[in-house]
Amino acid sequence: MAWEGSKKFYEEACEVIPGGVNSPVRSARAVGSTPLFIKEARGSRIVDVDGNSYIDYVASWGPLILGHAHPRVVEAVKSAAERGTSYGIPTEVELRMARMVVEMVPSIEMVRMVSSGTEATMSAVRLARGFTGRKKIIKFNGCYHGHVDSLLVRSGSGLATLGIPGSPGIPDEVAQHTISIPYNNLGAVREVMEATGREVAAIIVEPVAANMGVVVPEDGFLAGLRELCTQYGALLIFDEVITGFRLAPGGAQQVYGIMPDLTCLGKIIGGGLPVGAYGGRRDIMARMAPEGDVYQAGTLSGNPLAMSAGLAVLQVLRDEGLYEGLDSKAGYFSRGMAQAAEAAGVKVFQTRVGSIGCAFFTDRMVRDFETAQSSDTQAYAVFFQEMLKRGVYLAPSQFEAFFISAAHTAEDLDRTMEAARHAFERVKELRGM
Repeated sequence: MAWEGSKKFYEEACEVIPGGVNSPVRSARAVGSTPLFIKEARGSRIVDVDGNSYIDYVASWGPLILGHAHPRVVEAVKSAAERGTSYGIPTEVELRMARMVVEMVPSIEMVRMVSSGTEATMSAVRLARGFTGRKKIIKFNGCYHGHVDSLLVRSGSGLATLGIPGSPGIPDEVAQHTISIPYNNLGAVREVMEATGREVAAIIVEPVAANMGVVVPEDGFLAGLRELCTQYGALLIFDEVITGFRLAPGGAQQVYGIMPDLTCLGKIIGGGLPVGAYGGRRDIMARMAPEGDVYQAGTLSGNPLAMSAGLAVLQVLRDEGLYEGLDSKAGYFSRGMAQAAEAAGVKVFQTRVGSIGCAFFTDRMVRDFETAQSSDTQAYAVFFQEMLKRGVYLAPSQFEAFFISAAHTAEDLDRTMEAARHAFERVKELRGM
């Protein structure tokens, strides 16, 4: 494949955009490449500016559970845009979206829309502090909750990909109130809560960690967090920006049967447009201005384009019950990857929950950020490049997930497995794993 057009655009972008990208993980530096520039996408495929077509397993980092340019979503956006792109005044579609979220997510009694997942987590943390009157927040190593100052401590995703441990620009006075603990280590959480639990406003967690690859919660971990928060009067915040509406209609909390106090949402509820939301118990959410005294605002919150797109997606998910099919496709994908790696003699640790998963290039069991970092990132880089040459687009980072959409076909999956067999053989040849 030739990528001259993408390389040219990237060179030009580097002159006017820091690093040539508007989000660091798009840079593809971790896989020894430069980013593709995309011209169009439809269904399960993306097409770059050079005309190359790829089966896409990034799905805009998760939102496109129905695939690219789904007809109902496109029609919803077109219809909304014809009536105006933004008002800064309430609309019926915001109300319809809020009602649907409350109906579908078990723990949410009231919800507020914002414009990004980062806004959602930032607002939820502020609300937790305002509601409890406490300062400390507990998070987990490798869990990424957006680029909020107080949460950008030992985060995964882009920071892990680029080898950045934290970020300049965050005052020590802010970071000192954040305690970061290894994921799946309930004993460590218990120790911290026994020592300082009455100072902790909230524990925030990705119920399925999906920003250090995909790491599955161990039995009792989430239930233990719920119990500790209840015991010490702290709030439990589930960051379901990725897992919300992807694993089940009610997200990970429905799958695992755990009721958080607050939930952060994003991605799927915007249908591919910028969006975020946070919601939870009525008594907590009632503290938000103008009803209460905790302030948060946003000019484009509840934007009619994003609300219309997201509502169209949720209606399809609710009415057509796609989750069994997604789970079946993702299971086929994961099994195929594991079999291809084994046939080539390459050690991988495969994880999956519903329609998301990851193949870690390591012979260790991955249960937290530390074990995820045992992965051979150079082996992943070889694998990424070989898959790309064969028309399969994966995340340009070992520490990201694959996403299966309703648009992926049996033919797509079979072609992907055939590409994976060749790619793993190449990894074996170059890395000797």
